[in-house]
Amino acid sequence: MKNLLKRMDNVRLLLEKEAFPGMAVPGLIYADHYIETMLEQDSALEQVAHVACLPGIVGYSYAMPDIHWGYGFPIGGVAAFDVNEGIISPGGVGYDISCGVRLLSSYIKLADIKPVLDALTTALFSAVPSGVGSSSAIRLSLKDLDDVLRKGARWAVKEGMGMQDDLDRTEEGGCLDGALCEFVSSRAKERGKNQLGTLGSGNHFLEIQVVDEIFDKAAASQMNLESGSITVMIHCGSRGLGHQVCDDYLKVMRRAMAKYKIDVPDRQLCCAPIQSEEGQQYIGSMKAAANFAMANRQIIGSVVRDVFAQFFPGKPLFPVYDVSHNMAHIEKHIWEGRKREVCVHRKGATRAFEGQPVLIPGSMGTASYVLVGTKKAEMESFASTCHGAGRVLSRNEAVKRTRGQNLVREMADRGVTVKADSFRTLGEEMPEAYKDISAVVEVVHQAQLSLKVAKLKPVAVIKG
Repeated sequence: MKNLLKRMDNVRLLLEKEAFPGMAVPGLIYADHYIETMLEQDSALEQVAHVACLPGIVGYSYAMPDIHWGYGFPIGGVAAFDVNEGIISPGGVGYDISCGVRLLSSYIKLADIKPVLDALTTALFSAVPSGVGSSSAIRLSLKDLDDVLRKGARWAVKEGMGMQDDLDRTEEGGCLDGALCEFVSSRAKERGKNQLGTLGSGNHFLEIQVVDEIFDKAAASQMNLESGSITVMIHCGSRGLGHQVCDDYLKVMRRAMAKYKIDVPDRQLCCAPIQSEEGQQYIGSMKAAANFAMANRQIIGSVVRDVFAQFFPGKPLFPVYDVSHNMAHIEKHIWEGRKREVCVHRKGATRAFEGQPVLIPGSMGTASYVLVGTKKAEMESFASTCHGAGRVLSRNEAVKRTRGQNLVREMADRGVTVKADSFRTLGEEMPEAYKDISAVVEVVHQAQLSLKVAKLKPVAVIKG
């Protein structure tokens, strides 16, 4: 397959249609020479080819520079499908539906926060539940939960947890219309009803950061980002509810493929026509899970504000943006000179419409980035860009390599305070388990899928 991988320019590789039988479109991989070497250690390239075989795919099977192996679709994979001829696949969204990032800015300076950093981090760690199976003080009836699934972050703001400006600076206004909570299983609702306002585990985090470098002063000013000022980044998703929705519909889609006579090269790519009963039920359930995720980040953001207010009264935290990176959206795009309505799957990839803030979280202890979407992305990648650094080590391998290491002390030596529910999670998320985030961001910047605005350096990290 690598013999049919051709370099187009410094940041693009073309995987020709002859790479795998049945490919309807080529693969387009955003990679410099550093990222290209990582492709040799992973089977994600094969997954790019498999996605290119799915019915109704338009343009390319895309891979962002943070690409690595995932369930069905590679993580960092993007694919658009014609709404009338194409399919919807849970594997193209992922288990953590609407996993995403919320960024809050402030005019608090690093010098102001240093004297209280330990106490502030401890207070945040106590206020925001984290870890596997963590539960919230918020107790929802099933009726209340259905309201959350329909209204998303708007529900939280109505309940006094946030303000209208938060919704104005959240993707889709904090709520996806068309959520069908009646098709979310009772098991999914049971898993989620006590997890609203919790961080979870894995690569999710709550991070205090400082604006370390500004690349675009005008764009940074519009986002209230000032050099030397403190930001807070929240990275989490739909918790057990979203995971169960994915699991439920993988089973539905496996049965549906026989019904609709769909053949795929990998059973993990199970799918159904977008317009089918099964396809519409999944889309409605996915939207419900996404609304849960947006409400989750909204509530955590509100709790963070309350904690900061105890330490810095009169110095508010402002919303920059909230964006998901595990979603499928029905969108209108111009492709080959004509308007197409397509379902864009972005698994470990972020929307990048022109002028839209793009939030790229780093791995534990490394920088994160704020970028802005471009017209180029709209024309070339269905308005998509990367979502993070991308793993190079499995979680088990990372844990093996950190045995005997004191990661909390190592992070402190780097100037980063760490609080965690599980030391295993710290091992799984060691910085060396990921690609160089700066290199990944430089690829999408050079490809003009999204342009750098600011670099954020971690000061304190809370992990599950």
